[in-house]
Amino acid sequence: MDNLGLIGIASILGSALSIGLGAIGPAIGEGLGLANALRAIAQQPDKANTITRTLFVGMAFIESTAIYAFIVSIILIFANPFWNHFLNQGGG
Repeated sequence: MDNLGLIGIASILGSALSIGLGAIGPAIGEGLGLANALRAIAQQPDKANTITRTLFVGMAFIESTAIYAFIVSIILIFANPFWNHFLNQGGG
């Protein structure tokens, strides 16, 4: 297999690992956050608005981690600098 094929395979595998592993942490964090928020609302129903507002802000911060993993994955597939280097070097 030539270098261009190896770069393509490494890009796809790196992208898959990036989005796969990068989504596990936020998913677990969001699940735990939601479970604890529901538990807190069940214990203190009068504070539901404050708890919900804080929950949504926390969820936005947690979700940004998954978005960063998605961006890295997209960069590895579509804007890989190694891919362009080998194409220019090979004359293709």
